[in-house]
Amino acid sequence: MSPDRIVVMGTGGTIAGRGAPGAELGYVAGQIGVEDLVAAIPELRDVRVVTEQVAQIDSKDMAFGVWQSLAARCAHWLGQADVAGIVVTHGTDTLEETAWFLQRVLAPGKPVAITCAMRPATALVPDGPQNLLDAFTVARQAGARGVMAVCAGVVHGAAEVRKVHTYRLDAFGSGDAGPLAYVEAGRVRQLRGWPQGLSGAGLLDRVLCAREWPWVEIVTNHAGAGSRTVDALVAGGVQGLVAAGTGNGSLNVPMEQALLRAMEKGVRVLRSTRCLDGKVIAQAGDRLPAHPLTPVKARVDLLLELLA
Repeated sequence: MSPDRIVVMGTGGTIAGRGAPGAELGYVAGQIGVEDLVAAIPELRDVRVVTEQVAQIDSKDMAFGVWQSLAARCAHWLGQADVAGIVVTHGTDTLEETAWFLQRVLAPGKPVAITCAMRPATALVPDGPQNLLDAFTVARQAGARGVMAVCAGVVHGAAEVRKVHTYRLDAFGSGDAGPLAYVEAGRVRQLRGWPQGLSGAGLLDRVLCAREWPWVEIVTNHAGAGSRTVDALVAGGVQGLVAAGTGNGSLNVPMEQALLRAMEKGVRVLRSTRCLDGKVIAQAGDRLPAHPLTPVKARVDLLLELLA
């Protein structure tokens, strides 16, 4: 018998938000349980579903402890032979960080579809139910694998997904790479390969055993940026810094010098770009290592590296 069970893990977010009837703003995130979200969709009544409430938070408040719990439960269910895939309900604010974290730690051979909403469940026309149904479609897709974000009928890979709009329903993009797939009339139209990769040896175990996470911050280059923020963080004991540079990861001289001094003191430093699209292309003579992904995802990689 082929795997046919879908596991849905709730973490809260706008998709589970409750407010005054018809309200799109002025709601409280994470008020409705994931079991109720699933039960409200008639098309899912004949699907074998297991629901788990991992957290009930606004995703702006995402914390390492929730990541640990989510990774542990995902690993458990991915190992069950009858489970075809996992759906995770999540807030939009930090979805891209959670997606990349799970991809790095789990590198799953089955699909993990993270979905969300820009309108609360009590809005006049909520978008969460359709997003959740589309995530089920992706999680049940034969041959699908890896961590993906599913929103407004678009499927984004964990490495590329980023929130690009504050309010519209189609709030996510994939930069130059473009979407992985679209969900159209209950079917997946795949455009490119599913996310793949190998998690580092023992990485999940290190994540689950971590009692204290490394201190890693993001600093941004901008007009008038200098060395004081970097110097203060180093003096405070920061262990890692991601520099969100301008353009191709460029940094003004005072900030670059401060980051070089930080490296001399043992602080790990990565350089990314604050640009919406593109990645930092390393140049001859670069003294700070470049990272190909966005600053928040570079920070995830640095956190995991320092856990080692």
